Amino acid sequence: MEWLNYHHLYYFWRVVRSGGVTQAAQELHVSPPAISVQLHELQEFFGEPLFHRSGRKLVLTETGRTVSEYAEDIFSLGRELLDTVRNRPSGRPIRVDIGVADVLPKMIAQWLIEPALHLRESIRIVCREAASDQLVARLAALELDVVLSDSPAEPGRGIRVYNHPLGESGITFVGIGPVVRKIKGSFPNCLSGVPLLLPTDNTALRRELDYWFDSKRVRPHIVGEFEDYAMLRAFAQSGRAVFPVASVFVKELRKQDAIVRIGATKDVKLRFFAISAERKIKHPAVVAICESARRQLFG
Repeated sequence: MEWLNYHHLYYFWRVVRSGGVTQAAQELHVSPPAISVQLHELQEFFGEPLFHRSGRKLVLTETGRTVSEYAEDIFSLGRELLDTVRNRPSGRPIRVDIGVADVLPKMIAQWLIEPALHLRESIRIVCREAASDQLVARLAALELDVVLSDSPAEPGRGIRVYNHPLGESGITFVGIGPVVRKIKGSFPNCLSGVPLLLPTDNTALRRELDYWFDSKRVRPHIVGEFEDYAMLRAFAQSGRAVFPVASVFVKELRKQDAIVRIGATKDVKLRFFAISAERKIKHPAVVAICESARRQLFG
């Protein structure tokens, strides 16, 4: 296995930062020829020139720019490592990679993730959106710290992950504007024949809703199905159709949309899960998400 000579890389990095061989030599208290030898050996190792001359100046080649970017990351991390070992704060934010299942309403995902931003430590959140099974595979490969979903990960497939229930909520049917004024009768029978916007049938919520409609002998007029809940809400703004929301979020939703409550049921549950690769969650940002959801949102 080939190993990069970090001593050579360090001299190269100092030349780039200082603006030239002579300046770097003065800062490092070595002779310019000594640095030139280091640069030559590093270029020989990569097999490509890292600089070209423009008058008296050294200008980075395309390869040189790439090497310079990596060198900056490498030696910045080195400084932070020393700070951490010596118990000095580095200021580097804690990164948390969160997978958000594409069927999870974005509004709910935001509320679940929000507590992580209020930790004492500096946090950097990276969100990835995809189908739940794709995210779970990335979780098992340690590419993600947690996956937020409306359903637990299925066992098997050679992937070991753990489901952490965050809470559950009943469903409230709401509408905006004209459609509400047309609704007559008692709930849930009043939903029969009413234009309705629903999540697509690949979601746990939709499957429960379909079963509930059948059990109540309600025959709504489904005018739209959406994988993206934000798109569903956008269509609802026209005031032409009713849509379901998690009851626990109705109060917050009223702050954003002029919604009117039509009726609610606890027979249909919208559930939320944090899926991790570890039995006991340790990442501080993920702990904050889980604890806040259980205590404040669903407590």
